[in-house]
Amino acid sequence: MLVDRLLLGPGPSNPYPEASQGLSQPLLGHLDPEFLSLLDETNDRLRAVWGTQNPRTLPLSGTGSIGMEAAFANAVRPGDVVVIAVNGLFGERMVDVAGRYGAEVVRVDHDWGRPIDVQRVLDAHPRPRLVGAVHAETSTGVRSDIGALARAVHERDDAALVLADCVTSIAGIPVEIDEWGVDLAYAGTQKCIGVAPGLAPFTVSERAWHSRVASPPTWYLDLGLIGNYVSGTDGGARVYHHTAPTAMIASLHAGLGRILDEGLGEVYARHASAGQRLADGLRAMGLELFAAEGHRLPELTTVRVPEGVDSAKVRTQLLEEYGIEIGAGAGPYAASVWRIGLMGHNARLDRAEAVLGALAKVLGR
Repeated sequence: MLVDRLLLGPGPSNPYPEASQGLSQPLLGHLDPEFLSLLDETNDRLRAVWGTQNPRTLPLSGTGSIGMEAAFANAVRPGDVVVIAVNGLFGERMVDVAGRYGAEVVRVDHDWGRPIDVQRVLDAHPRPRLVGAVHAETSTGVRSDIGALARAVHERDDAALVLADCVTSIAGIPVEIDEWGVDLAYAGTQKCIGVAPGLAPFTVSERAWHSRVASPPTWYLDLGLIGNYVSGTDGGARVYHHTAPTAMIASLHAGLGRILDEGLGEVYARHASAGQRLADGLRAMGLELFAAEGHRLPELTTVRVPEGVDSAKVRTQLLEEYGIEIGAGAGPYAASVWRIGLMGHNARLDRAEAVLGALAKVLGR
């Protein structure tokens, strides 16, 4: 029998009720005019949350990692130089995926838990095809200044593309794709957007679109083919590509509507307030936060496991006795850091109090 969990790990988060209701609506076909109208409106709502006017803004069929794959598949040719800022697990994954598409990868390593150093990334190569970085590093809970990075890259070389992983930032902290000058960005639905996992919100600038790989080595993620279905051909007609997950897109439509009805500014403030309460409460327990001060994400807090405490045992006890899920750390910090997410519907003071109270009892503090 399934039990109700309070999902306060690094994702997925508990969905907005509106998103769950959207998922339960009568199923539509992927070529039904009513669905195509809903898809168009979903893309408009994504543009608002992304902070962009990019025509090619859409939900890709797959989780956030599909967005990463699509970005490299459509932007990188074998031998292209790609500079990747690595300050956590998902920067590492960018390196892996870029290499699989034949890129000459130049990685710029940073300490985990620290933001990226724009100048070091800029100095790594004089004329890269693409520069990639993670806006909100899910493995460490740290935010980097993607706007500063994009401006610096384009000021030096207007032909270079900038790619941003916004999986944990979109709809939780401000994301301004057009203002920053980001060319490609991807996200996931299961975190601050407050929708079940299964879609990857994606956006691509006109510059990146016109310089894309004409025939990428993956048919499924060919943005040209997908664009002919989502936006239509130059003549306006839509061309079938794959069977879109219509129920998931209906849920995304509803979740985005919930966010925009509240107002993006209010949503960001709610995440900030809940995250601050959690951070304050953890410190009051004598716990040490992991991410660099001044660069901490309000939606995902990383905290060091106290010395002598079994990380896995605490997480199991929280889950079994209180129905609360928190996450382990990642990579070299798998056993020494906890990741606690207050994202989307869970970005609320009562959720912060719930996890603080349960953790205090488990730790005896």
